[in-house]
Amino acid sequence: MQIYMVGGAVRDKLLGRPVVDRDYVVVGATVAEMLTLGYRPVGKDFPVFLHPDTHDEYALARTERKISRGYHGFEFYTSEDVTLEQDLVRRDLTINAIAEDEHGQIYDPYHGVEDLNARILRHVSPSFAEDPVRVLRVARFASRYAEYGFTIAEETMDLMRCLVEHDEVDALVAERVWQEVEKALASDSPRIFFDVLRSCGALGRLFPELERLFGVPQAKQWHPEVDTGIHTMMVLEQATRLSPVPAVRFAALLHDLGKGITPKEEWPRHVMHEARGVPLTRAVCERLKVPKQFSELALLVTEFHLNYHRIEELKPATVVKLLTRLDAIRRPQRFEHFLLACEADARGRPGYENMPDDKTQLFRQYFQAVRGIDPKELVAKGYKGLEMAEQLRLKRIAAVQAIAQQRSV
Repeated sequence: MQIYMVGGAVRDKLLGRPVVDRDYVVVGATVAEMLTLGYRPVGKDFPVFLHPDTHDEYALARTERKISRGYHGFEFYTSEDVTLEQDLVRRDLTINAIAEDEHGQIYDPYHGVEDLNARILRHVSPSFAEDPVRVLRVARFASRYAEYGFTIAEETMDLMRCLVEHDEVDALVAERVWQEVEKALASDSPRIFFDVLRSCGALGRLFPELERLFGVPQAKQWHPEVDTGIHTMMVLEQATRLSPVPAVRFAALLHDLGKGITPKEEWPRHVMHEARGVPLTRAVCERLKVPKQFSELALLVTEFHLNYHRIEELKPATVVKLLTRLDAIRRPQRFEHFLLACEADARGRPGYENMPDDKTQLFRQYFQAVRGIDPKELVAKGYKGLEMAEQLRLKRIAAVQAIAQQRSV
């Protein structure tokens, strides 16, 4: 029995990054031997075990064979005679096909260290084209390691295009797609993830609502970049600057989907694009089975981001109505996330990247004023029911009005 640390742990260690999860491959062992040593089985498709003390994952060396379309279309084979090289060759990228033994000796049969040093994401073997999820994984690695200057080998990009052209990405299950998207949104450069998907043709298959934005013009006086797709990617970049929260970045990504279905005769104006975008945002969230905290914020930003831009023009009653619709008082953190996504929209234009956050600050002032009104005072005066709700609304409007008047002096 020989044990090797493999995959991301070795890759990140060689890059000088913190190693979070450690995975191991076991060569020359049987399931019975692993059980005898106290390892706990957890694998469904092939033998994977948890170490009795560290709880790290240990998988028996295996080979795989493509038997049908899609992510699950593989047959696995494990045996004592499967070698380390055979196990590593089934992996996606050379930088993920490096192993290290217990003495720190590196085993690199597919030149992953060389590609690591050259900052290249390259497939290990032609079998890369058998697994459509690898399109997403390569895009995610490109976003995750953008700070190191990694690029995708052209021959690897060609295989990714083949996976798209042969409809393999269409077989990906929603949960697997979202898993990769969420990880990409948490990376330092999520825009690169979507740029890579677009370069290989996968964006139009997985996110047709986003692909549709490219080539759609906007009014140049407000959008020097003109192209709505470019604007969307710039907004995502600004959301990344403003917040580490993936839900904020996701909301920023989807906020302008409605512009993709504006009739051409209305270009470059996009009247009512917020209302048109709501069902599109909902469709994306339902199709990918997006978690509620992501979908709720994305829908609010899609519907109300124009109100953010017009906050200085809104009547006090409209401001109160908006804060109520956003459920800002009961969910202040989500409200803050709403503001950050909308601010990213304002900054996502050439020349506006470092603009003051005046609208965000005004929104916060209004919010604090409205939140400062204590309903208990109205209860003490005998108000209740609908009358109570109306009195509370009026006091909130007055609080917003007071701030607006101070600003106008």
